[in-house]
Order: sequence, then C-alpha cells, then structure tokens
Amino acid sequence: MIAVNHRRPAGFARWLVTGASGALGQELLRALGADPGAEVTGVSRAGLDITDSAAVQDAVAGHDVVVNAAAWTNVDAAESAEEAATEVNGTGVRHLAGACSASGAKLLHVSTDYVFPGDGCVPYSEDDPVGPLNAYGRSKLAGESAVAEVLPRHGYVIRTAWLYGGKERNFITTMLDLATRRETVEVVDDQHGQPTWNRALAHKLVELGGKAFEGEAPAGIYHGTAAGQTTWYELARSIFEHAGLDPQRIQPISSEAFPQRAKRPAFSVLSHDRWASAGLLPLQHWGTQLTDAFDQLPALRASIPDAVRTDRLTGTPE
Repeated sequence: MIAVNHRRPAGFARWLVTGASGALGQELLRALGADPGAEVTGVSRAGLDITDSAAVQDAVAGHDVVVNAAAWTNVDAAESAEEAATEVNGTGVRHLAGACSASGAKLLHVSTDYVFPGDGCVPYSEDDPVGPLNAYGRSKLAGESAVAEVLPRHGYVIRTAWLYGGKERNFITTMLDLATRRETVEVVDDQHGQPTWNRALAHKLVELGGKAFEGEAPAGIYHGTAAGQTTWYELARSIFEHAGLDPQRIQPISSEAFPQRAKRPAFSVLSHDRWASAGLLPLQHWGTQLTDAFDQLPALRASIPDAVRTDRLTGTPE
C-alpha cells in the first residue's frame, strides 16, 4: 500500500487508486500527490486483489473517490485465459462497484476502445453499440456493465486507448529500442487510433473525479483518448522525428503481415462529447501530447540511442 499526503483540509476528497504500481497508477499518484489538499492512498496488486470481495470492501471504506487502474492488460494472453481475464476485468470491477455503492464513494473505472468492433469510419460516440472482437474486449465490457448496473448514479467509465509513458515498455520505448537494432522498422498502417499519454489521462481523471465528488459531473461513459487520429505507422514516424531519427526508416505493412493471437479493431477513434457535460475540455491532440512527453519524460530521453540523441529531442539532429 502506498500512502500519499494525508494532510487534508475539510471538504477535500479522500482518494483510493487501485493498480497504483502500474504506469497509469503511478501518474495518478503523482497528479494527486501534487495537491496539498488531497488525501490519497494507492494500492498495488500485492496490496489489494480486486477479485477478493472482502478485501475490496475493506479497502474502499472511508474513501470518497475510487479510481480503478487495476486490470488484466495482456490482450493476446486473454485469448487462452478469458475466464481469468474476466475475473479481474469484470468480477473485480463488480466488487469495486459494490463496495462503492455500500460506502457512497464515486468510482472512476478505466476501460478500453476494444469494446467496439472497430469497423466504423467515424469516431465512436459514448453511446454507440459495442461489440468486442477479442477476449480482452469482452472482459473489459463485463466491467463496464458492472459499473452501469451497480452504480448507475455514481459510476464513471473512462475508455482510453493506445496508452504510452512511464517506466513500463510501451510503443514508444519499443520503437526507440528497435531503432538501435534495425536499419528499417516495419509498422502496421491499417489500424487507426488515438495515442494517449498516460500522464495527460491521469490529470483528466483527477479533474473528473473532483467534479464527480462535487456533484458536477453526470455519471456514465467518457472517452479519455487524445484528440485527432493516426495510425501506428504514422505514430512511429513521429516518434523517430522527435528522437532525431530518419522517419524514412519506418516502413508500412498490413495487419495481415503482422499476425497476433487477438484480433485488433481497425478503427479505434473515439469522440469526446461527454466531457462538456462535466464542464471539462477533452484531452489535447495526440501530437501535442507526444511532444510534451518527449519534453518532460526522462525515461524517453534515456531511451534514445546515444548516437542520435540531440539537445532538443525534436526535429532533425543538429
């Protein structure tokens, strides 16, 4: 269990962050810890197994806002372990929702774009029909359903996608690593989405949680992805450009040329209309977030090969 800043002026919310040792969880603790009025407790999987109903009840008690960043995230492994994935992403979320219902706490649950089939051509709205393509998506949809059923007035589902940042391996660190080992890198160019920096998402979750606590944000589904859209191929090119590498080294391929156990949606672009109902702006454009990430994250700077590292980390080598 990780406790952050227990000095709380009257009227400020007591927060519980599950999955606190993960990349998003760490950013949530950082964002909340910077508020001198917030009382925050973070629990990792070792500190709280959300599939344990009794443990969840005990952990949630005494908190005003719960942010669930705990999840089964291995998309391909879920194909052969759907029951285990659903136990975490579905049953565990139901336990959290039940505990929040009993205590009166607000629940912010992080979900995914994978609940959609990905066969559209315009951004999915918060109320569009769902239809997951894979086991992971089905397991996350079970969690969404639990929040809607158990906490219709105090439950918030925030769908996100293409997350990067933190110390964990992600698409950016993978691209920078491949740059040191390959002259060219092949990246799929037929999947469309919204790369989202987990630090930006964390701050938006904190804003929403604050509004929820004050009764100023309607419950329901919000889309926590960056504005704009791109492909993995174009994102990889942008990463190389920010790192001072030649983007021509990135070569486009189709998803069929890069088979994976779990089928991925071809179109994962989400709309962001619901934020206005909470008096909040949606997340910034994915390009702006990527620039901010390279400017602010030492881990990304350290990932850039010494031979190509520049002072600015943007544009072309100087």
